[in-house]
Amino acid sequence: MSSQTTNRVLMVRPVRFSFNEETAANNAFQQKSESQEAALEVQRQAVSEFDGYVELLRKNGIDVEVLQDTPNPFTPDSIFPNNCFSTHVAEESGEDAVPTLVLYPMFAHNRQLERTKLLAQSNTLASLYGHSASVVDLTHWERQGKCLEGTGSLVLDREHRMAFACVSPRTDADVMDEWARRLGYDYFLFHSEDEAGMAVYHTNVVMHIGTRFAIVCLDSVKDAAERHQLEEHLSACGKQVVPITFAQMHQFAGNMLELHNTQGEHLLVMSQTALASLTPEQVALLQEDVRIVAPDIAAIEKAGGGSARCMIAELFGS
Repeated sequence: MSSQTTNRVLMVRPVRFSFNEETAANNAFQQKSESQEAALEVQRQAVSEFDGYVELLRKNGIDVEVLQDTPNPFTPDSIFPNNCFSTHVAEESGEDAVPTLVLYPMFAHNRQLERTKLLAQSNTLASLYGHSASVVDLTHWERQGKCLEGTGSLVLDREHRMAFACVSPRTDADVMDEWARRLGYDYFLFHSEDEAGMAVYHTNVVMHIGTRFAIVCLDSVKDAAERHQLEEHLSACGKQVVPITFAQMHQFAGNMLELHNTQGEHLLVMSQTALASLTPEQVALLQEDVRIVAPDIAAIEKAGGGSARCMIAELFGS
């Protein structure tokens, strides 16, 4: 089985999901509810969408560990656990290798609180965290106001040990350098902007890397030399580049994750919003290699500014 994918994931069931005021300054994908009544409806819809998403993954042979979020402390973005931590195996070489847990510095204070809750609640993470030699703790960078928000900031080719990241207030070059050195990765930093010239907050809304394909909004990489280098690096990793437009990026077509199920079948997880934005030709190309699984998470996407990939934290080596 490819070391790029796993069939075990962790997801956090929301309890007070809402528009996060602390993160809205640099996440242009978030949309605030117009009234308190609308905000309460978003909370209700988010729980229903989350439960449907988990059920869909389980029906398709994915092992999902679900944590129930707690009302206090207030952490409206707990539903996006992939930003707080990531898991790895030595040389990404197999499920029997010693696992590594990486803890990440977060931009918003209420997102820093998520990390504490995750470590306290998850038996899986507690087990990993108990092996002190296998923990890479980058949270000290928060004292300098520098961030690297997990696999939101990082899009990984695990097989080739290559990381891609677009610079933003959530993704700092100094933290990236320490991460790569301690994990034994090469990396490529680039700049990605939306049509208004605002830095895209997370790399995983710009691009996805799977076993065969790299889906990327090349138009967001305004510098021609950087864009060319990005394509060259992806080609060197053996990926076929599937370009998406700005419009598709805003519909979360870059926010995908490839998994494999218990039968060894490769699944490409994306939201129904993302799937609807793709052309028939793009869908047909992707389906040559994977089966698409698409939950309806429209309310979560609108209020949270994140999508299907953001809601999944992969569990490697656990």
